[in-house]
Amino acid sequence: MRPFEGIRIIDITHVLAGPFAAYQLALLGAYVIKVEPPEEPDQSRDSGPDLALNREAMGSYFLTQAANKRAITLDLKQDAAREVLRKLVAGADVLVENFRPGAFEALGLGPEALLAINPRLIYCSISAFGQSGPRGHQTAYDHVIQATSGIMAATGTPEVNPIKFGAPAIDYATGTMGAFALAAALFQRERTGRGQRIDLAMLDVAMMMQASHVTAWLASGKPARPNGNKHAHATNSAYATQDGMVMLGASNLRQQRRLWAALGRPEMAKDSNEARLADRDREEAVLAGIMLTRTADEWEAYLQSRHVPAARVRRMEEALADPHLESRGLLHRFPEGAPGVPQPFGVPVAAFTLAHGGPRVDSPPPRLGADTEAVLGELGYGPGEIAALRASGAI
Repeated sequence: MRPFEGIRIIDITHVLAGPFAAYQLALLGAYVIKVEPPEEPDQSRDSGPDLALNREAMGSYFLTQAANKRAITLDLKQDAAREVLRKLVAGADVLVENFRPGAFEALGLGPEALLAINPRLIYCSISAFGQSGPRGHQTAYDHVIQATSGIMAATGTPEVNPIKFGAPAIDYATGTMGAFALAAALFQRERTGRGQRIDLAMLDVAMMMQASHVTAWLASGKPARPNGNKHAHATNSAYATQDGMVMLGASNLRQQRRLWAALGRPEMAKDSNEARLADRDREEAVLAGIMLTRTADEWEAYLQSRHVPAARVRRMEEALADPHLESRGLLHRFPEGAPGVPQPFGVPVAAFTLAHGGPRVDSPPPRLGADTEAVLGELGYGPGEIAALRASGAI
């Protein structure tokens, strides 16, 4: 039995962070109903490099986080659709939404209204800046939060900055934090019997992703600087080799001693981190010359065999081809494609395994509104009522 089997989640989210939070619980057994407006579906359905998939409203951004979900359409601007949602809420455990703060309250679907229907409901709101505060009314995406939080300013090199991350890491970190918050609230409800309101902000998550930098500034007034591939310690930085870059990870004193011994320069090892900082420029020059004597793969194999962290800098497609990832079960593959997706594809699952009852993909990402009639039928709507809802544009 997976951890969240029997838990019902209403997922009224779009783009990346919110859908990813619900996806993580769906992998662990939760019954997730994804709600989208019929005329303005989740933006991620039209996002990704494959334009043919985007035209099918099955873009790769959507595929990433939609498996194990059922999909229905509701135009929540209509009374009849809001009534459907209230019926769903009555039997749900969780509602997740990530629209502009105040939008659901304006529709009469805010936490007070829905917790009155179901006092055990976990109502999770995900937004850019939170439900309150001077910026609470503002909106943003991942890259805007990177700019706001200081992450961009600390990324790049001293000569070329600020630079945003190459992946929407804030979105996926927010989704992961959202899954953690939902799990915490559900566990708390087991003890109290009470529902909960979760206020999750992307900016807060971005600050947590810089936690050590934040503490350093608060304690010493020293801000994070864009140092590119260089670390404060020369033995913990990237270097050119005969055919590419290798990232050294000799971080602590023990590892740097092993590195210098492996390189035949034991006299370069230091007895304190302060001594390493003081001699950083000389260490970097010595390492730069030595690293040019072999290929990146040769250095990785040589140093790893001597318990020194090191890796060739790889492209993502190279990382995905590594047999190690296959052994971890990190990816789920759909060899026959899926409805709306004619070609084989794969999606990431979860970043952990469990000895039993762990995360897994059971069903492919659904087409827009694929389960609307079935879900409405489960709520007691008859064929005539469903037809009327469809004719009015409520579904």
